[in-house]
Amino acid sequence: MATPGAEEDVLSRYRSPLVSRYASPEMGFNFSERKKFGTWRRLWLYLAQAEKSLGLPITDEQIKEMEANLDNIDFKMAAEEEKKLRHDVMAHVHTFAHCCPKAAAIIHLGATSCYVGDNTDLIVLRDGFNLLLPKLARVISRLADFAEKYADLPTLGFTHYQPAQLTTVGKRCCLWIQDLCMDLQNLERARDDLRFRGVKGTTGTQASFLQLFEGDHSKVEELDRLVTAKAGFKRSYMVTGQTYSRKVDIEVLSVLASLGASIHKICTDIRLLANLKEIEEPFEKDQIGSSAMPYKRNPMRSERCCSLARHLMTLVLDPLQTASVQWFERTLDDSANRRVCLAEAFLTADIILSTLQNISEGLVVYPKVIERRIRQELPFMATENIIMAMVKAGGNRQDCHEKIRVLSQQAAAVVKQEGGDNDFIARVRADSYFSPIHKQLETLLDPSSFTGRAPQQVAKFLKEEVRPALVPYQSKMGGKIELAL
Repeated sequence: MATPGAEEDVLSRYRSPLVSRYASPEMGFNFSERKKFGTWRRLWLYLAQAEKSLGLPITDEQIKEMEANLDNIDFKMAAEEEKKLRHDVMAHVHTFAHCCPKAAAIIHLGATSCYVGDNTDLIVLRDGFNLLLPKLARVISRLADFAEKYADLPTLGFTHYQPAQLTTVGKRCCLWIQDLCMDLQNLERARDDLRFRGVKGTTGTQASFLQLFEGDHSKVEELDRLVTAKAGFKRSYMVTGQTYSRKVDIEVLSVLASLGASIHKICTDIRLLANLKEIEEPFEKDQIGSSAMPYKRNPMRSERCCSLARHLMTLVLDPLQTASVQWFERTLDDSANRRVCLAEAFLTADIILSTLQNISEGLVVYPKVIERRIRQELPFMATENIIMAMVKAGGNRQDCHEKIRVLSQQAAAVVKQEGGDNDFIARVRADSYFSPIHKQLETLLDPSSFTGRAPQQVAKFLKEEVRPALVPYQSKMGGKIELAL
């Protein structure tokens, strides 16, 4: 087999579809090599600036040289250095030093590899949350508009996926929104709970920095505070081993897994409703549902969300196991695993939120289909109302109950055995026993009288809980989203 040329090289190697097919450019960049190693250089700059301000012999010229080369990264040289040294951080120290010869002696001064590695991870996690939160807010906003529009539209409720009392299309949507609002709150909390690892040294004791500052504990504490602030964090973890506690990763991926569960439930509901032909996700003019069945309108976007959400939910198992086997101050068996699971969790969450936004912006409702299904089930649900109306008209409850039992079983036989429509009300109209309430039947069968306080619940929920939660994101609501694939 011929060796592929440069043009074919990208097609000759596996690329994660999370990046090549689905995720947004912003989230892809957040976990890119350029973002990672550019952040390493900034962290070295922050450390040098803080050490200089606290009296170490670092010159303005050295600082300016570092500042001028933050993004001047020779990735080829770094790869060659890493192949030779078998150490990624030292490879990039040498590569940075090569373009900063005057600052070479003070780059990474007093630090351990986790100074750049872990602190960069925390910055990337924080930035990942900041990318996800507006997307989640947009989904909630779109679904809130949908819920408001259909707050009064009665629909058949289901428990055990069997016909139950009526609800409304908008009220059912509020069940989805409530879960997503919990996710919004959880993501905000997880982001805000993140702290910086800071400047802690090889086993977290800050011994190397205490030596640099000749035993001055206050300067070491101030160094930690200054670098933490430069990186945009309010606090650092007061104690660490070589790394920040890997329980932090559990907290981060737990909220993302929970988001995955919410979206899986929502999109499963949409898939089931599509089968009932009551609600459909957007379907493009030229979209093909099946190569063999031209009439099909498959809920492929919802299916994609469910597929990827399953992957997202499983990723939390990685940090759970990693945290449990971090011996003493640190073992390196966390590293390779974390390279995969942290990035994939955010990339996957990014994808399913974008897809759900697209779905929520184009949901199609078919009121006539919904009405027909209600007509099939509502007569049986109305039996208690009919009995009460007959009693008010002077009838005997037990006699009425028996009459209705017989008629409802006859109607059920027509539906189940003959495949016909529910003719229970026609049987009631034809029975002279029920003549006292014949004129009331239309009122007794009005679907809106069976939805309880659903419309009022929608209005109150959206006004008091949902809209206020979206206020911090109003400037980022943006326009509609179009999916590339």
